[in-house]
Amino acid sequence: MKGTEERYPDYQLFKGLQRPLELMGLQGRYIYWAAGAAGGAIVGFIIAYCFMGFVAGLVVLAAVLSTGIALIILKQRKGLHSKKTDRGVYVYAYSRKV
Repeated sequence: MKGTEERYPDYQLFKGLQRPLELMGLQGRYIYWAAGAAGGAIVGFIIAYCFMGFVAGLVVLAAVLSTGIALIILKQRKGLHSKKTDRGVYVYAYSRKV
């Protein structure tokens, strides 16, 4: 049995595992933000149309969509994992208590 070498089975590796989900240029959580903005715009249009008329509904639709798109563009430009950035100089006197 020394001459035969045991071969382990080969498995295909999916190479896209470390990449964020992307749909039409939107990455990760911003896909859900876009869906929420679109849904909110439609609901806002329906409510404004019922109470104030068609033109008011279109104004609400355009306002909600443009606000949602602007927020998504500004947030996505910072990065998918945007964190709070502290500005200034911080001095730590002790790293550990001796």
